[in-house]
This record gives sequence, C-alpha cells and structure tokens, in this order.
Amino acid sequence: KRKLELVRATRDAVADGPVYVHCHHGKHRSAGAAATVAVSLGWLTSQEATERMKVSGTAPDYKGLYACAAAAGVIETSVIDAVPADFPEVAPPAGFVRGMVELDEILERFKAIEKAGWTVPKDHPDLVPAAEAGRMADLLRFLSQGERAQSKIADFGTRLKADGDNVQRLEAMLLAGDKDARKLSTQLAIVAASCKDCHTKYRD
Repeated sequence: KRKLELVRATRDAVADGPVYVHCHHGKHRSAGAAATVAVSLGWLTSQEATERMKVSGTAPDYKGLYACAAAAGVIETSVIDAVPADFPEVAPPAGFVRGMVELDEILERFKAIEKAGWTVPKDHPDLVPAAEAGRMADLLRFLSQGERAQSKIADFGTRLKADGDNVQRLEAMLLAGDKDARKLSTQLAIVAASCKDCHTKYRD
C-alpha cells in the first residue's frame, strides 16, 4: 500500500520538476523508497536500483529495503491511477513507530550529553542526563508491554524489557551522581548495542 502511494505521488509530482525523497539519515529508507519507485515507474531495472542504493550508502544490514527494490517491477498505469491521490501534507508516525522515533531522538540527545562530559550541554540547557535516561527507560518499558510486542514471539517483548533495564542502570548511575565518564559511556554503548542487535533480528 505504501509503495503504491509513493509511486503515485512521485509520478504525479515529477510533472512539476524533480522529486526529493528523504529520511532520517538520508541514505537508508529514502534510498530504498526511491529505488523501488524508480523500478515501479520503469525508470531503472531492479539491479540498477539496488546498485544506486549502495552508492547512496544504504547499509547492507537493511535486507528488507534491498529486497523491496529487488522484487519491484513495473506497475501498470491503471493500477497507479487507482491509488487515491488525496495525500496528507503531514503523516505523523503513531503507535510503536512513534515510540521508536522518540527513542532515536533520545539517543541522539545522549550523544550531545556524552560530548559535554556527561553534563548538561551549554547549547542545550534543557537536556538533563538523568531525565533523558528516565524517559528512555519508561518508553521501552511501555513498548515492551504494548500491542506490537504482544503480537510477536515472546522474545521480542523480553528484548525490549531488557533494553529498558540497560537504560535503567544508566539512569541509576546518573541519579547517584556518578562522574566517571568512561563508565557512563560504556553503559550508553551497551544500550546502543542492544538496540542494534534487536534491529538486526526484528527490523532489518
């Protein structure tokens, strides 16, 4: 459904000029979407499109993105025309996806906190390290009990809870006033690695 929407939107908009497709990092999902659209509209072969994804820097870990472009084929005009063209100007993420977006934003803020020596960054006086850790831990706990977690195998919810426990340990260190930057950074690295491991198994 989303592929057809992107194909219709691109086909219609390109009549007025170039179409820019972007995502959070600008090289993974956007490259996958652009490649799939280009194949669907007959602009590239699936092989050419997946090669372009590599040029864009799409990580090989994103097997699903590459598979989508590789499996794409030219879509008949009548099929594209049947897609409703009343696209919203903004489609905010919701539910589990919204939670993942928030987690990513918190992790980005942690990078700024770490760079500031695990203190409040001067250019971001609103960032309180312990509060950010608390928000992340609460969010992971909430997601581990949510509908998406319950709809998958039990290990998925367990992994989310374990990630929350890792963040909770970081929060406890910060609340206790731990000033050892190396220890704090090590714990943050554990959190980031656990997120990546879960992505590799369930998302990529």
